[in-house]
Amino acid sequence: MPSYDFALILSRPLYEDELDPLFDRTYGAVTVSIMSEPTDRPPAPARHHSNDELRSADRLGNASCTWPGATLAAAIMEVVGHVEESAPGLHVLRVEADPLLTIRDIAERVGRSLDSVRHAITGARGATGFPSSEMSTAGHRLWRWSKVAAWYGLDDPQLIEAKPTVQAINGWLALRDVVPDIAPAPEEVTSALSLVIPHVA
Repeated sequence: MPSYDFALILSRPLYEDELDPLFDRTYGAVTVSIMSEPTDRPPAPARHHSNDELRSADRLGNASCTWPGATLAAAIMEVVGHVEESAPGLHVLRVEADPLLTIRDIAERVGRSLDSVRHAITGARGATGFPSSEMSTAGHRLWRWSKVAAWYGLDDPQLIEAKPTVQAINGWLALRDVVPDIAPAPEEVTSALSLVIPHVA
């Protein structure tokens, strides 16, 4: 069974007391943003929120992992369930399956040394045009894997599967927040995607 890299954007970070339930469910395989317990922690909000409420959230959270699944959709839906059931009132807003990588991550994925990747980034040895970094966090620049893979001329079948899968699941996540009564169950989405992805990916 393949393993997939993806990240979830959450309606808020997790509180420290929500980490144990998540760890018990995922055996520590899911890394999340956390915040300390506030003195006036609000009660768990209702399950569904308007777009205005989501936009006014004080701080979004994130969860990232490498998770096994028969398909990317199955892996994503399983982790969505674990995260939301571990933290009452928290819900997943969207998913990203084109990871941001450090230089070390890139070197491991492309089978090159760290120096080789650094030279590629700076154009110090021949080829130029390495993709620009997407962002910087904790002093480390991060690059989008799909752009790096294309620059190296690598075909990653998981990236091919990721585009339509993420588009469909993000549509489902939006639908269940706006009109939850007509949103299909997660397993229905996974089943439908398993039939379609082989023909569109």
